[in-house]
Amino acid sequence: MRDTTHWVGTWTAAPAPAEGAAFSNHTLRMIPRVSIGGSRLRVRISNACGTRPLAIGAARVGLRSAGPALVPGSNRRLTFGGETSATIAAGALIVSDPVELSFAPLSDLAVSLHLPEDLPASFGITGRYARQTNYISPPGDFAAEDVMPVGRLTDDWYFACGIDVVAPPATGAVVALGDSLTDANISTHDGHHSWPSQLARRLLARPSGRPMAVMNQGLGGNRILHDIRGDSGLRRFDRDVLAQPGVTHAIIMLGTNDLRNRWRKPEEEVTAPQMIAGLQQLAVRGQAHGINVIAATLTPFENETFLPGAWNPKREAIRQAVNDWLRKSDAFDAIADFDRALRDPDHPTRMLPIYDCGDHLHPSDAGYRAMGDAIDLSLF
Repeated sequence: MRDTTHWVGTWTAAPAPAEGAAFSNHTLRMIPRVSIGGSRLRVRISNACGTRPLAIGAARVGLRSAGPALVPGSNRRLTFGGETSATIAAGALIVSDPVELSFAPLSDLAVSLHLPEDLPASFGITGRYARQTNYISPPGDFAAEDVMPVGRLTDDWYFACGIDVVAPPATGAVVALGDSLTDANISTHDGHHSWPSQLARRLLARPSGRPMAVMNQGLGGNRILHDIRGDSGLRRFDRDVLAQPGVTHAIIMLGTNDLRNRWRKPEEEVTAPQMIAGLQQLAVRGQAHGINVIAATLTPFENETFLPGAWNPKREAIRQAVNDWLRKSDAFDAIADFDRALRDPDHPTRMLPIYDCGDHLHPSDAGYRAMGDAIDLSLF
């Protein structure tokens, strides 16, 4: 009999190639903060970047109390088709069997994965910058321990790519597809300052309206058109947006890194029509699946210092042209005007200083909050 359970993604991390990571008989304990709560969940584990099958020796999920420690009695064993271990084919992912665990909205869970095999950097570790503290054990399987011994800290997600929860049928979900400005790079560590986090808090706090989860699929450096540390927005859209459980809305904030052309390749120097065509494709593909697709305007980055020389007047003119098209186009269901939220009205090619982390590219904590506040909740 077909299962009609309404699963919704309450947390995600976009799979991408990790940089310089390697493991050998280690246990990872990662601390995802969920958007909506529930009492029945499942965990998704990705081997998207692996060059060979990935062995999972043991997997658990529990409630985090502090640091790497769990709330006693909350650590649930994860199984996969009833088995306590699993092998994930190269390029694939696996979804755990459901487990019963009650957790509140905006709470911290702990996903523990024992990796019994030798995984050198050449394996192709799947990981993504987390902007928060996660934990790696000394050698051994410590997944079942309430207080896992810590060999070293990491600020990446490894392999874990999603947590789904059983939710009431009316519950929807927003996927935020973006780059480091969606991932909240340079924000205060362990502070959960991203604009998707702020959106999740606002949706939870509103007195009425449809329950909505938020999944952050931001990926540092990501571009609409070209790959860089992971697939381009056009390449990863099916996996990171369309395939997400319960998705009803997508907010797309991509294009800044297309302009910046980090690798300085002449063939990757983009024009406004190329960027607009790519954004239109994302709208068409999302809307064909019944998803409301919201586009975000591109924020100012005049004279950024993160990649000196990346801003120039020609690229600024392209940014303005793309933003002008977004504001006038009917290709999207709505617009989130992040540019208007952050720019200095007296100097609109740069951010207001209070919203600037200091590198003139990434917002401050207050800037990320202003972005989350700029989204019209009536869209959901």
